[in-house]
Amino acid sequence: MRSYSVLFQAAMAAVLLAALALSGCGRKGALEPPPGAVASQAGEQQEKPDEPEKPDKRIVLDNLL
Repeated sequence: MRSYSVLFQAAMAAVLLAALALSGCGRKGALEPPPGAVASQAGEQQEKPDEPEKPDKRIVLDNLL
């Protein structure tokens, strides 16, 4: 009976650690509108035209998503 309790606690700890690790994934910056959506000019921040666009960084999980 005790081995199931230890196994359950270890599984819950692994799930918690995985959730914390994945919660940091994402992009920094403003939210992007969905394709085809019309955004109002008042709510958008104007980007500087002299800044080059940064390429997306690929990670291992991109292939799974």
